[in-house]
Amino acid sequence: MANLLWSIIWLIVLLVVGFFVAFFCAGWYVVVYPITVCVPDIAVVSDFLLKGAQFTHYCVKCMMEGKSLF
Repeated sequence: MANLLWSIIWLIVLLVVGFFVAFFCAGWYVVVYPITVCVPDIAVVSDFLLKGAQFTHYCVKCMMEGKSLF
């Protein structure tokens, strides 16, 4: 029963937060990533934006596994 509850919570996180974070980060990732060729130090920012763009994948994976938030 606890896994079902966590799956529902992850679904809510996905719908309320996940898609917005992913779309925001994906847009900025497209802008910032080409700049990393000229300014290698900005690769940290592009890596962070890539993780944000993959946030929906993380939410769905946790939802399917029934993991807790912490």
